[in-house]
Amino acid sequence: MKIGFIGTGNMASAIILGAVKSNFIPGKDIYLYDVFTQKAQELSNEIDGNACATAKEAIKEVDIVFLAVKPNMIEKVLADLKEEIVNQKKIVVSIAAGTTIDKLEKNLSKQTPIIRVMPNVNAMINLGAAAVTGNTASNSEQVHYIIDLFASIGKAWEVEEKDFSTFTALAGSSPAYAYLFIDSLARAGVKHGIAKDKALQYAAQAVLGSAQMILDSNENPWTLIDRVCSPGGTTVAGLLKLEEEAFLATVVKGIDATIARDEELSQNSK
Repeated sequence: MKIGFIGTGNMASAIILGAVKSNFIPGKDIYLYDVFTQKAQELSNEIDGNACATAKEAIKEVDIVFLAVKPNMIEKVLADLKEEIVNQKKIVVSIAAGTTIDKLEKNLSKQTPIIRVMPNVNAMINLGAAAVTGNTASNSEQVHYIIDLFASIGKAWEVEEKDFSTFTALAGSSPAYAYLFIDSLARAGVKHGIAKDKALQYAAQAVLGSAQMILDSNENPWTLIDRVCSPGGTTVAGLLKLEEEAFLATVVKGIDATIARDEELSQNSK
């Protein structure tokens, strides 16, 4: 498979660099186009890939076309490229947030294999989480190829499109909430006399290890919580105060708001 990327922003660059570094695909099989030609050329040089003068040139050379442009640019980009994509029977992969398969089909055709992906920012360090789904024109082999691509830079799952908004909240937007939690821990450390840079390291390492503990064990998080809480100890005192301030309910409300906004954007994209 040869892959063309229309757009080489942060997320596209993370996907490309991770896939090449993990040996999922050689750089020579990747074709890049960006309106900022220098950006595409620099990335191409880094992976020994192919920078293209136009998007149509990139499409001509590849099997899979990655749409890595901002959601508000999708319609314009597809209007310019529809003829090449449809007539040359390309597979289309979109990572545009809130852009439904229905909208993509309306701008291409229902006969075009279209695969929608919701990645997250941690793909930049090969620890991404991605949801993948295909339209009826795509087949299992095509969908699983894209799942494997994203698995090369983290974890990837086939997720029904109806659950994409929830996935966005749980994995797409949640890194920002995790950053906020870590920063809040660090600020508490500053309050009690620890320098901010050190407090951030302590808190981030603790959160990293805690996440890995959940992934590596079959234990329920509450079981792991109980293991940290000694009777009459410091941890249970802190937990009870967090619950007194509705920590769990507040997190759920944040997820609810994220889902509601994503569903609103998806409706507007139809």
